[in-house]
Amino acid sequence: MLTVTKPQENRIDITLSGKIDATTMRQGLDDLLSLSEGITNGVMMYRIPDFAMPSFAAIGVEMTRLPALFGLLTKFDRCAVLTDAAWLKSAAEMKGSLFGGIDIKAFDLDQNEEAEAWLKA
Repeated sequence: MLTVTKPQENRIDITLSGKIDATTMRQGLDDLLSLSEGITNGVMMYRIPDFAMPSFAAIGVEMTRLPALFGLLTKFDRCAVLTDAAWLKSAAEMKGSLFGGIDIKAFDLDQNEEAEAWLKA
């Protein structure tokens, strides 16, 4: 499952759970790109309660969208990643240090309030 919602004018929420196939990836990325239009100084809440490696076809879909996805980095200032997987937390925060302009911070799944406060700070 890959769901993308826009609960506020400058916020995108993404939930990634379980195995993702090409169709699910395509729809999720279409939603992400569409809902991100017009956002400036945005924030993102990314929840990963149950990660499974996407299918090779799903990764292929993502690769074809990389230029557009890199363009999203200029729209968002902060991204909170909620997951209980230590390696995903490390990867998220490392990615944040590699890409200037966006601050990425990882939280445990049960730290929703802390993540919300950090996004609003």
